[in-house]
This record gives sequence, C-alpha cells and structure tokens, in this order.
Amino acid sequence: MREEILQELSVRKEEISDRVRDELKIIDRSFIKDLKIRKARRPEGYDDIAALIDHTILKPEASISDVKRVAEEAKKYRFATVCVNSSNVKIVAEALEGSEVLPISVVGFPLGAMDYVSKAFEAVYAVKNGAMEIDTVINIGRLKSQDYACVFADIFAVVEAVRPIPVKEIASELCVLAGAAFVKTSTGFSTGGAKEEDIRLIKRVVGNECRIKASGGIKTLSDLQKMVAAGADRIGASQSVKIMEEMKR
Repeated sequence: MREEILQELSVRKEEISDRVRDELKIIDRSFIKDLKIRKARRPEGYDDIAALIDHTILKPEASISDVKRVAEEAKKYRFATVCVNSSNVKIVAEALEGSEVLPISVVGFPLGAMDYVSKAFEAVYAVKNGAMEIDTVINIGRLKSQDYACVFADIFAVVEAVRPIPVKEIASELCVLAGAAFVKTSTGFSTGGAKEEDIRLIKRVVGNECRIKASGGIKTLSDLQKMVAAGADRIGASQSVKIMEEMKR
C-alpha cells in the first residue's frame, strides 16, 4: 500500500474510529468486560507443532457429529484451537470445556461482504457463545475498489466490538492500523493456498506488530514446517490429524 494512503488513513484514524464506535452502540457488549479470557497455549518445545494449529472445520455441510469429532481430535492431539462457523461455537465450547483447547470462530465467512456492524454483531455473539479468538474476512470488493477507509472501518469494527479478544484478519498494513492481533494469508476457503513468499512478504510489512496465520492448502508436515520457517505463528488446517500422524513416523 502506498505510503501516502497510509498517512492519510493515519490522519483520519480517530475520526473513522469514533464513527464506528458510535455505530457499535446498538450492540450490547457489556458482558465482555466480565469474561474470563483464555489464551491459546504456547509450544512447549521445538517439536510441539500441535500448539501452532487451529484445527478447522468450516464446510457448510458439516454435521453436529462432525463438529464434535473435530473437538475430540483437538483434545487428543492438544491443538491450540478448534475453528468453526459461528453457528457451531456453542457446540464446540461445550465439547472443549475443561480442556486447554480454545474454541474460536470465523466471522463474515467466507465472502466478507456483509456490512461491518453486522459482522461486529456476529463476532460479539460468537464470543458470548464461547469463542476466544475471532477470524474475520474483510470486504474484498471495497479493498479492490481501493476504499481503504471502509476496509479500515470494517476491520476496526470487529476489533473494537470484541476487545480484548484477539482478531485475525487479511490486509497487512490496515490490520496493524486497526489493532488486529493476527494477519492471515487468506480465508483458506478459496482455490489458492498459503505460500512461503506470502508469509515472508507479510512479515516484512508487519514486523512484530502482528502475528501471522497461514491458511489454505496446508496438508502435510512439510507444508507446515515451510510456513513456520517463513515466519507463520499459527497454522489453519483441516488436515491437522494427518499432519500429527506424520510426526510419529
């Protein structure tokens, strides 16, 4: 993103943020201040790759039994989190109760085209149902239209709505400006997958301001190791069990 655009957004940041905060007043977020917020566990050694993985099930046809199975797998292998659609958060939170694995939710998935107040409401409701992190999708059409003020507002709305719950998002510089905890390579739901060069580029842009999540096409232990070597802090994968079984060979 051009430096002059970022400078303009930095100047307008408080104006846009105040407008978004005013729009978010229709959402009751008062319960968040009383939440006992848990963080994803950290790796206990160089080979503790399970602590890097968001064990994921986002297929629209996923049944309740599928979701519960993924939660049981996460407890068995000690994955960092289980990532589900917001309608399944409560099921996963109950299945993971008493374990160290966090329930987390996608928001605005997979298109990101909903208005940001609706997106913020989905995020808040997911947190109310037990989500300890939020993976949200930006408004891609507005990004392609170079409406960066709207994209900033879109990210900031979710970050502000669930603060201090960590939020993961695409769009590196804007994520830093809006206060997101993670930058993602993609939703992981499209045809393209995460690439090492993408991770390195994001790392150059965000430095230590945000952590990085690699999503999409990570199906083997080798894929995961390449992403981590390139700078990824978290891995989104639906093939997590297969990766862990590779570790045992």
